[in-house]
Amino acid sequence: MADSPSQISTQLIQGFFSRYPQEAAEALHHLPIEEIQHQLSQASITEAAEVFMRLSPQIAAETIERMEDGFFAELFSKIDPMQGAALLARLDTGKVTDQLALLPQRIAKEYKELMAYPPDSAGHLMASNVFVFRKTDTAQLVLDQMRRGASRRIMNICVADQDRRLLGVVSLQDVALAQPDRQLGEIMRTNPLKIHAMAPREDVVKLMEGGRLTSLPVVDLEDKLLGIIRYEALVDVAKQSISGDLQTMFGAGRDERAMSKATFAVRKRLPWLEINLATAFLAAFVVGLFEDTISRITALAIFLPVVAGQSGNTGSQALAVTMRGLALREIRTQHWFRIVRKECSVGLINGCAVAATTSLVAYLWMQSLGLAVVIGVSMVVSMIVAGAAGAIIPIILKAVGQDPAQSSSIILTTVTDIVGFLSFLGLATMLAGYISPV
Repeated sequence: MADSPSQISTQLIQGFFSRYPQEAAEALHHLPIEEIQHQLSQASITEAAEVFMRLSPQIAAETIERMEDGFFAELFSKIDPMQGAALLARLDTGKVTDQLALLPQRIAKEYKELMAYPPDSAGHLMASNVFVFRKTDTAQLVLDQMRRGASRRIMNICVADQDRRLLGVVSLQDVALAQPDRQLGEIMRTNPLKIHAMAPREDVVKLMEGGRLTSLPVVDLEDKLLGIIRYEALVDVAKQSISGDLQTMFGAGRDERAMSKATFAVRKRLPWLEINLATAFLAAFVVGLFEDTISRITALAIFLPVVAGQSGNTGSQALAVTMRGLALREIRTQHWFRIVRKECSVGLINGCAVAATTSLVAYLWMQSLGLAVVIGVSMVVSMIVAGAAGAIIPIILKAVGQDPAQSSSIILTTVTDIVGFLSFLGLATMLAGYISPV
């Protein structure tokens, strides 16, 4: 039985989308939004996602507003959340809430996190509904699309490639004065000033002071355009920078400052000091379990700080890298296995190198081969575990909705101390017969 015309049309669309997603996206640019939505819905969700993510951001955002609920839920469960969040951020707040309600709770939570920027970051200042064009687009095309969004205050046009990486900026005046068929790639200013979304406000102020800016593009770690800080926001942040110190000097801010009141500082610090004390007693309890071993081999007490210190440093290094990755959104909670595996590998290699040096020093100092073996093995074990702990603790805290920066270090110190003491003293107890009672 021959296929119907509608089936043949669907097959042709799917084939075109599958083999030539970029060309398909460029072809859709010239169609009405309703037709774009219809064509996307004719393809499989995988092929539709490939084409949809290659549409210009403003057209993609308009398409989202016309999507059927079921198709939206399927599509935004498939595409990269970082790019999807950048598109959703272009919509009105109420519309975003409605759209996120269509997604599974886990995915919706991830989108909310990606769309939320700290109050003191550049991402918090940016406007997401920025016009973005390709370098092959003509001045006439730019003006036509801008007329559809005439209510927006626009001074500069951003030019990006098909992966949304920022290529350059064109002033509105240059576009208006250019010949209608002139391409943006011919008139754009390359290597424009830009800022990372998680950069602090102070960096925005520095860039503004360094040059006359009418707007400032905001990008992610891969140089993909997320939005733009408009002139009004640049002026506001400069004003806030001048008055911010006065507002926070007496503890008015959320966090403690150098000039905060003593009572405010005590309130912030004392609870964590008490928690830290409890964890210190826990580590002391572990050491107490091996009191007899330490009393017989007093040299163990000398090397206890060495093992604990090295494992603590290893854990702190892994913690710092992971915390930075979470803060800059280089990683997300689902990347936990790759991060832990990497830190375990680093801990193993560094542990072997440090263990060789430590064992040599221990042998030359104490003339005990058994002690050298024990401290070497315990060093490797404790550094592997410390690296894994430094990576997984902030990820777990992030996953359960806690602030990793607030308590990661205290938990990590407890884990590294206990693991270091257990591995060193436990091995020493098992191999006590081979260690000279120095």
